Amino acid sequence: MDLSSYLRMDANILLGIVNEKLRLECDSLDELLALFNFDRGQLASKLDTIGYHYDPVCNQFRAN
Repeated sequence: MDLSSYLRMDANILLGIVNEKLRLECDSLDELLALFNFDRGQLASKLDTIGYHYDPVCNQFRAN
C-alpha cells in the first residue's frame, strides 16, 4: 500500500492502517516512522485531530 500521501488521507482510515501496521509489522512507533518515512509530528498532529495519541505501552494510537 502506498502511504506517501498519508497526510491527505481521512484521519480515521489512517488510524486503522497505522494501528494495524503497529500491531502486525512494527515493534515501535520509531520503526513505523522509519519504515514509511513518516514525520512524527505530522502523524501525531493528524491523528490528534480525531482525538488519538500514541501509547507506547500498548504500541497503538488510542483515544485521548
